[in-house]
Amino acid sequence: MATVTAVSGVPAAPGSQAWGRLLVDVARSGRRLRREELEALREHGASAAAGGQSLAELIDERLAESGRVWVHQAVDEASMAALRAAVAALAAGYSRAYRETLQQEEAGRREFVADLLSSRSDLGRLAEHAERFGLNLACAHVVAVADGDGYDLEDPLVRGVERQLLGRFGEQDVLLAVKHGRLVCIVPGGSGEAAAVRAFAELTQGRRVAVGRPHSGPGGVVRSYEEARSALEQADRLRLPGRLLRAADLLVLPVLLRDRDALEELVNGVLGPLRDARGGHQPLLETLAAYADSRYVTAEAARRLGLSVRALSYRLERIVRLTGLDPDDALQRYTLETAAFGARLLGWPEEGLPAEG
Repeated sequence: MATVTAVSGVPAAPGSQAWGRLLVDVARSGRRLRREELEALREHGASAAAGGQSLAELIDERLAESGRVWVHQAVDEASMAALRAAVAALAAGYSRAYRETLQQEEAGRREFVADLLSSRSDLGRLAEHAERFGLNLACAHVVAVADGDGYDLEDPLVRGVERQLLGRFGEQDVLLAVKHGRLVCIVPGGSGEAAAVRAFAELTQGRRVAVGRPHSGPGGVVRSYEEARSALEQADRLRLPGRLLRAADLLVLPVLLRDRDALEELVNGVLGPLRDARGGHQPLLETLAAYADSRYVTAEAARRLGLSVRALSYRLERIVRLTGLDPDDALQRYTLETAAFGARLLGWPEEGLPAEG
């Protein structure tokens, strides 16, 4: 093994022969290792880490050499103490350099993932650096986003999620990040996508997770991320059920919002009369939502609302009387359901849409 060059006046760490001479010297004299010798050994351990040698290999080499040197020599307690100090110095230098390397790699990884999730990033630069982190941006990727805020990559929960995901799927297949306080998981599209997304959702401890559609190319990851983030926000606003949502299932929302004026006109025109109902509009809107969610089965809708079938029927009669539309008529049902969905989407009437004039 090559000897490390002396640094700042510190003697070079011993190579194989010098290590042997050092052991003979301490065995004969019974002295302790000097400060400069220990520092040289720490530097040697750091150099071995930087060169890619494993700590086990480094220690094994030195112990094997120690055995060869001391095989015909009496070894007392002082000699063994010096050997332990030498090995500890090697290990300390190795560990220090290894931690620094990990910190540098982690900082680079975080910077890369942050760029990957930013719409303002240089796509050419992203493609160049992607391979280093195990991503082939030419392939499709899917992004899952967990609801909530305040996530931090140093949080024990996040570290635990990362360890378990990497343990199942390998660091070449999954990237974990935090964006605007939300936990983000990037996985390649394909056969393992569904399993990785499910595992991520399970590990987030009850948080709602939204999944973008698979997209390829350097801009595919940020596109999938934006879809997932938007789906989370829309699901929260609409109070949609379910812990795992897919942006592909919510594609109707941008269509409805594309002509906001028309949607507002529909909501006000159909549901406006409910605002004057005794007891307020909210119970009637909840009745429409439950009736639609139960596929217009009266008994199921009543169960969901905690009402008797008779009470539910009474509410439905009031809706028909106030709106002039019957949810049991196919065409009128569609109009009512779309208006009720649009009301949730727009936050009507709490956000003050203009009433029909």
